[in-house]
Amino acid sequence: MSVKVVVDSGGDIPSNLVAAHGIEVVPLKIRFGNREYVDTVDLTTDEFWELCETSKELPQTAAPSSGDFERAFQQAKTEGFDEVVCITLSSDLSATFQAASLAAKSFQGILKIEVIDSRLATFAMGNLAIASSIEASKGANVEQIATLVRSRIPHVHAFGALDTLDNLRKGGRIGKAAALFGSLLSFKPIIDVRNGVVEADSKQRTRGKALSYLIEKTISFGEITDLAIIHANAPDVENFANQLRSATGVQDLIIAKIGAVIGTHAGPRTMGITFRTLN
Repeated sequence: MSVKVVVDSGGDIPSNLVAAHGIEVVPLKIRFGNREYVDTVDLTTDEFWELCETSKELPQTAAPSSGDFERAFQQAKTEGFDEVVCITLSSDLSATFQAASLAAKSFQGILKIEVIDSRLATFAMGNLAIASSIEASKGANVEQIATLVRSRIPHVHAFGALDTLDNLRKGGRIGKAAALFGSLLSFKPIIDVRNGVVEADSKQRTRGKALSYLIEKTISFGEITDLAIIHANAPDVENFANQLRSATGVQDLIIAKIGAVIGTHAGPRTMGITFRTLN
């Protein structure tokens, strides 16, 4: 039987694409104060953003346990799969890779499992899972898929225009970006998920200029594929999508809503783009 694709919920893959490609999603956990939710199970993306609007506390995230991944791998075995490719959030941003790697060890001799640290986040990672599923449907084995994914990772880019730095700063994920952004709260920072961590790219004076910069950034990379928009409940996403289509000529954009895991750190109204370079 073909390869089963497993990914954690930080991949922000739209539910229709999860179903269409038969991807197994292992959820992270989200906590608002003393209340904990299982991402995509107890709390939908829309419900998460509603809670963000009403909660006095910023949410927190927790990686799945190795047992959560073991259950996903066992489900793959039960369904008749002999091979699994598991793609996780960057190991510098989450402990999901470590949990998945530990779980894979308990299936040695039972399932052939390749666990891949994407070094990415949100749909930049999720798109790799979709590509894996497509390759599996063509008959590729787990080693072939893992080789393809690892070869693509350095060419996948993700940029985001944040509407606020509060979530990223308080969540401890801002990394080197803090040195550039400092206390310039009137600016709209542009971040780059690069080499597995969140880096500062630039800062723009208004949201309009920030979104225009994202489009200019995309065009500057030349020939690209897998172009997608990622957003954190941004009210202007359709207008941005139209501008991006016009500027790039790419009409079949995937628009993915940033879920609870990445949204916890990026904050509301974040707008982002992800794509893969071909040169």
